[in-house]
Amino acid sequence: MINVEGVSKNFDSFKALDDISCSIADGCIYGMVGSNGAGKSTFLRILAGIYKADSGYVFMEGQNVYENPVVKDNIALVADDLYFLPGASMKKMAKFYASIYDKFDYERFYYLSNLFKLDITKSISDFSKGMKRQVAIILTLSTRARYMFFDETFDGLDPVMRNLVKKLICGDVVDKDATVIVTSHSLRELEDICDHLSLLHKGGLVLDSDVLELKTSQFKVQVAFKEEFNQDKFQQFDVTRYRQEASVANMIVNGDREETICKLRAMNPVIMDVLPLSLEEVFTYEMEALGYTYDNVDVSKGEKSNE
Repeated sequence: MINVEGVSKNFDSFKALDDISCSIADGCIYGMVGSNGAGKSTFLRILAGIYKADSGYVFMEGQNVYENPVVKDNIALVADDLYFLPGASMKKMAKFYASIYDKFDYERFYYLSNLFKLDITKSISDFSKGMKRQVAIILTLSTRARYMFFDETFDGLDPVMRNLVKKLICGDVVDKDATVIVTSHSLRELEDICDHLSLLHKGGLVLDSDVLELKTSQFKVQVAFKEEFNQDKFQQFDVTRYRQEASVANMIVNGDREETICKLRAMNPVIMDVLPLSLEEVFTYEMEALGYTYDNVDVSKGEKSNE
């Protein structure tokens, strides 16, 4: 169990994290998304014990993480900005990791290297961006760490490799009861593997929910009536987004789906359609509510005149 309570982190005058609190259960895949500069990478580095929080605390299995080598032996991080020893091969990096992690599994390292078809004797500096990320993932999975953090894990991986990495991560969660945190700018990458999802914005945690609950507690409603109406007609519902064109209303509604459908039917609509939201839509609407939107940008502004 990971317990985070009141964690804040500043870099000079920039507040990277602002009073973050959450609990992450063992054996789950916890997805974290957010706007650029939201604090995702900083959060992972604090969880991994690389950064020290300015305030608050992080406990894993009841122990403080920072400057605790016993706890850190069970933590592995694939950072967004990868680093390898200068001129090192995968084989040399494996030896380096084995000197840090007591449970480093060479058998798995060789198996995964062969699975990804990578030459462990070749200098990593000669690898492509995607291959370097594969190397970092292989080394992390070979540590047999109980807590694994992946920052923008799928960046630079082709679709086949992304699916393979997802399969391997899910396998460790199921077979080894590992706890995984994955950050990404793409909700589509997280939607099919995460049990839990959080949303960071400007250093604050604005959403923290079970994925199933998140996808079932909000839904899209399209409804039309013969008579004239406006948003006041739906005061009995928890409407978070409303748009009306002529006699057709499009809404985002919070609440019990079946109960909402029953209430809408009782209003005798001529058209009614209730659809689930994708996680990407949930993210977009939550960010719009925070003012993070560019829908009204005039794309013609700033263009050079031909006159």
